[in-house]
Amino acid sequence: MQTVDSPREWTSHIAGSRPAHLHRRVRAGTRWLFILLCLLPSLALFFIFVILPVVQTMYYSLYKWNGLGPLQDFRSLQNYVTLFQDPVFLEAVTHNLIITALSLITQLPLALLLALLGQRVPGARFFRLVFFLPFVLSDAVAGLIWSFVYDPSIGLLSDIVKLFNPSAVPSALLADTHIVLYAIFVVIIWKYFGFHFVLYVAGLQNIPPELAEAARSDGANRWQVVRYVTLPLLGSTIRLSAFLSILGSLQYFDLIWVMTSGGPVYASETMATYLVHKGFQSFQLGYGSAVGAAIFLICFVFALFYQRWVMHQDLTGTAE
Repeated sequence: MQTVDSPREWTSHIAGSRPAHLHRRVRAGTRWLFILLCLLPSLALFFIFVILPVVQTMYYSLYKWNGLGPLQDFRSLQNYVTLFQDPVFLEAVTHNLIITALSLITQLPLALLLALLGQRVPGARFFRLVFFLPFVLSDAVAGLIWSFVYDPSIGLLSDIVKLFNPSAVPSALLADTHIVLYAIFVVIIWKYFGFHFVLYVAGLQNIPPELAEAARSDGANRWQVVRYVTLPLLGSTIRLSAFLSILGSLQYFDLIWVMTSGGPVYASETMATYLVHKGFQSFQLGYGSAVGAAIFLICFVFALFYQRWVMHQDLTGTAE
């Protein structure tokens, strides 16, 4: 029979008899507490600069407010009713959707095509750098550059037109209500094409070359390798590229504001430029908050739907 002869031995005996899982739970709890303490500064910043402004925007959107006096004129959801009855805002939404559609059917396929072709082109790294350089520029700088390019008097485009036809009179593309949105979209392609191109190149580099070699050994030609091997394995990258492109298209502001400020006659107005016009230039901070809240909700609902239904297999790590 085992006996404990002293209080110290008795304490050691009790400690040694604790279940092992209790020690594991204590260690796990300590680890999670340490992780939480490390994340606390980031969570605090996220709350202050993201969550709190969103909540404030939702709150201000319920009032008629010019940003100077106290919040007294409560309007409930009237700002939202006015917003979705305003033809200018509906036209701005249409412009965002046009930019989104054009990006999906022109910019992304072109970037993917050149990424596929660039796998066998000598000097591929140089072309990647050239394509990516415009993305490094800020939207404001890109807008200024292309405003001069499109200038009918001193612009590069007018000089090119006169080079081939000296008697031609270049039109002011940014002043034409029928062309201005598409002229801006050309700049958007120039600015963001390189980002998607590099994204696709990175995705292609993650595909094991042995798979393509195995397909060729089975008699597949180059098109069949791309269709049945490369594109399916590049699916997650394509979905991510489309996701970023759509979200960006719904929030375009800097580039358009610098080039046209949404004009002429609202021909290039987007939801973001509409917000600035109403919220800051017209001092309708309550109504402008409703515009901001609407943009946030549109982007949030889209992101939620897209991740739930389109990117679900990518987020859960399942294969196609």
